Amino acid sequence: MKCTVLYLCCNKDILGTKNSFLCRKLLLLYCIITVPRLARAERRSRPDEMAAMLLRAARAWRSLGLPRYIGASPSPLSSSSSAASTAETPFPAAATPGIAADVDEAVIVGGEGDDLRSRVFRLRLAKHSATEALEKWDGEGRAAPAPELRRIARDLSRARRYKHALEVAEWMKTHHESDLSENDYGMRIDLITKVFGATAAEDFFEKLAPGAKSLEAYTALLHSYARSKMTDKAERLFQRMKDANLSIDVLVYNEMMTLYMSVGELDKVPAVAEELKRANVSPDLFTYNLRVSAAAASMDLEVFKGILDEMSNDPNSNEGWALYRNLAGIYADATQLVGSGNSLVEAEVKISQREWITYDFLVILHAGLGNLGRVKDIWKSMQMTSQRMTSRNYVCVLSSYLMCGQLKDAAEIVDEWQRSKAPEFDISACDRLFDAFLGAGFTETADSFRELMLQKSCILTSRASESS
Repeated sequence: MKCTVLYLCCNKDILGTKNSFLCRKLLLLYCIITVPRLARAERRSRPDEMAAMLLRAARAWRSLGLPRYIGASPSPLSSSSSAASTAETPFPAAATPGIAADVDEAVIVGGEGDDLRSRVFRLRLAKHSATEALEKWDGEGRAAPAPELRRIARDLSRARRYKHALEVAEWMKTHHESDLSENDYGMRIDLITKVFGATAAEDFFEKLAPGAKSLEAYTALLHSYARSKMTDKAERLFQRMKDANLSIDVLVYNEMMTLYMSVGELDKVPAVAEELKRANVSPDLFTYNLRVSAAAASMDLEVFKGILDEMSNDPNSNEGWALYRNLAGIYADATQLVGSGNSLVEAEVKISQREWITYDFLVILHAGLGNLGRVKDIWKSMQMTSQRMTSRNYVCVLSSYLMCGQLKDAAEIVDEWQRSKAPEFDISACDRLFDAFLGAGFTETADSFRELMLQKSCILTSRASESS
């Protein structure tokens, strides 16, 4: 059977060019047959048998003349307060069924062109050297200008192929040092952190010439410390930046507040915010989100409302900020943020109240920014934890979708909530959310919510519902 399939796959004259779809199906069938044999050969430590099977599969794939680029690396999903690992391994591209990930990359992932970017991206696995590929390209007498290398390194980093990105950045430094920008040094520090850890990034930074220690380089190292939750080192570096009379921007202050949020030192967030004001640095929406999250996690409703009022008077306020303010206010009202008799998270839940609230306000932040795709990603991340979701979490994402006019997504959240085992579907929370919409003046949104709940066989019984 296997031989017949492979024979048909490799002989277009039999099948004809119009039967490429059948060829693909037959090749897939061959791969399905081959995978168990590969596993058995690996267990028997028979590399010769494995190599033979892989070679036959690769030849079959090549003979069909099919596109060799298979899939794209997944987009990174960032977190606001995740600690950096000491070394991160790039993710390989999705493997072709039946073909091992370490088969000759030219067979699997080669682009149609032979430009520099395609050569580097064909490497795929971290064990392959981007430096060697660049040296070979240079040896052929081809140009590798700094702007192109910069783009390649950036794209590799976005694809989580940090080792290759770092090799490209280092090659660029060796061959185009005079063309390096301040951002290039910052990028290298970030990549060194992801490949080798924060200590290696610190060593690289300290060895830089004084002129290369720009705001970008300092900020990259501060980000490295913040991700690794190295509070003492981050505070010392922050002071060095101030002593160096750098024009510190809002990103630096946001990094410090993010660090304090991640390590639970909420009382230090307001101090950083006050320092930002004294330095006459304009806050952005991320700044306000960090401050609001800290106030909410501290259960300080007065400070919470004061920050929202401050946002409304900020000259940089726009529609996105207004949406954020409204969602934050509705969240506080609907979830009874400071109810003394209602714990936001059950005692047996291991994840802290602070972390849950940070997740909730991250949802609200991206709803305010209009990044509904990120809202979905964050919600999925919350569901993947081993902890029980609370009614507050459902109210948060549900109100975000409703305020953004995404009724279909809102209906799916209600369905998930009704199916959830813990906690049970809380109609009283829906009543409070309905009241909060009306109280904030969003009558149409409230009506849409009531209609949605009726479709789900739920009748809202809040006071506002009865009076409207």
